[in-house]
Amino acid sequence: MSLRSLPTQVFAGLLLIVSFIGPALAVAPDEVLDDPALEARARALSAHLRCMVCQNQSIDDSDAPLAKDLRILLRERLVAGDTDEQVVDYLVDRYGEFVLLKPRFALHNLILWAAAPVALIAGLIGIFLAVRRRKAASGTLASQPLSEDEKARLDALLKDGSPDKV
Repeated sequence: MSLRSLPTQVFAGLLLIVSFIGPALAVAPDEVLDDPALEARARALSAHLRCMVCQNQSIDDSDAPLAKDLRILLRERLVAGDTDEQVVDYLVDRYGEFVLLKPRFALHNLILWAAAPVALIAGLIGIFLAVRRRKAASGTLASQPLSEDEKARLDALLKDGSPDKV
């Protein structure tokens, strides 16, 4: 084994170790439902619900106590016979739309959905107008010929090399 290949082997070993580390789901074994179909529904739903503590993780990925409570509540609602929509509506009624990782498209949050495209269009229009204004300004300066006085000053500058003598 040469010393040159040592960093490559270390990197390959680390890459291999990292590839075996899957997403560490925070669902505890005591939370898992006995019915595989209900558990699959619970996992699918909890992947789209936000942990109110972590805020950028789903409750399925978070090990915060509130996320655990939400996972248990979700499973209780499913066992009680609620549909997926009823469970989500119940949690939204209780915690607000912030509990959804992807907000619903509705009139009251239209500004959230429209802000990005409007900002993009406004930026493109601004760039277009700035380029057009710059082209118009450069075109008017270049199209005007020098006056006789300006030509004389330019000749003097080019001849002497000093602007003080003009």
